[in-house]
Amino acid sequence: MADRASDYASIPTFAPIGSASAPVGASPVHASQVRDLLRARRIRADFLPGDLFADPAWDMLLDLLAAQLEQERVSVSSLCIAAAVPPTTALRWIGTLTDKGLVVRQADPQDGRRVFIALAQEAADALIAWFGASRRYLAV
Repeated sequence: MADRASDYASIPTFAPIGSASAPVGASPVHASQVRDLLRARRIRADFLPGDLFADPAWDMLLDLLAAQLEQERVSVSSLCIAAAVPPTTALRWIGTLTDKGLVVRQADPQDGRRVFIALAQEAADALIAWFGASRRYLAV
């Protein structure tokens, strides 16, 4: 904290997933902003060793948010690619995200072999709230 009240800018607090909805007045998020953040995360490997930044769960959540905003469905295989990790690792993360209620599995009615993954509504709301809260720190 600073000596003067005007020097301190507090970080807004948000309720954890499952406890409340997104804050009132949260700015809308566009799929292009989410995709830009994903691209920015990928180019880090051009400058620093890529294995330092593996965060498949976050990459999956961002990819699913962008797809939801674009009103697109995401197959398990596509989500594994978005995770940028080996398929077995990605599948393990999909299981973890499903167990935590952050994503839901949806069977493809046209093809019994295919499964789509979507964000749970509370997870989507939380991600949108995060984008709103982080806007002042990120140029997204």
